[in-house]
Amino acid sequence: MKTASIFSKAIWAIVASVGVMAGTAHAAGGGIAWDKAPDKTNDLVALQNGAKLFVNYCLNCHSAAFMRYNRLTDIGLTVEQIKDNLLFTTEKVGDTMVAAIDPKEAKEWFGANPPDLTVIARSRSAAGQGTGADYLYTYLRTYYPDPSKVTGWNNLAFPNVGMPHVLWQLQGTRTPVYETKTEHGHEVQVFKGWQQLTPGTMTQVQYDQAMGDLVNYLQWMAEPAQNTRKRVGVWVLLFLGLLTVVTWRLNAAYWKDVK
Repeated sequence: MKTASIFSKAIWAIVASVGVMAGTAHAAGGGIAWDKAPDKTNDLVALQNGAKLFVNYCLNCHSAAFMRYNRLTDIGLTVEQIKDNLLFTTEKVGDTMVAAIDPKEAKEWFGANPPDLTVIARSRSAAGQGTGADYLYTYLRTYYPDPSKVTGWNNLAFPNVGMPHVLWQLQGTRTPVYETKTEHGHEVQVFKGWQQLTPGTMTQVQYDQAMGDLVNYLQWMAEPAQNTRKRVGVWVLLFLGLLTVVTWRLNAAYWKDVK
């Protein structure tokens, strides 16, 4: 699970951080509709795979400063597994997830620090579009080569994005296919699908599953106790419902002889 060439990935991730910082605006400015992200925050295997992808591809530049490594025991990893597979030489299991890049250098090079990703899945949403998880799931799967851009990449979910496709070796390269339609008397280009240009190390189905795992990890990381909260909430509502019935019957029994 460790990255063999941390340095080379760090260089790509540094450039990638610029695009994510610009990502506060989203598809509402002209991108495509968001796809529904799979909901697997209860799937420990998926969350573990997402944690691996996050550490290897995101954490070089993007911190998760409100998450400690040892909290990953909540998704079924042991302390030894975290130490052996997700920690680098200078980190300790009780440390927070801090990016490898120096914040001062990042600010000097790019004008701003890469954003923290701890709650990124909760900070992207739009009425009629979907949740932050839906946005991230769509965003990570809709990159295509664009020679007119400095990075050589563009994105359908976030047009004119400044972030390159750091996961392109997994997905390969593909280009969007459009068809011309007439709407309100005008010809418009409508997105139809994708044409694969070069293969990646994963099939498209495998890549979509991997991005689903990564997004679900980001969703879990934004609130690790969310599933516990939901379970407790169900029992609280059931208790309040039962209490309401008991209280109602006690009230009726108390007042039945009162005229």
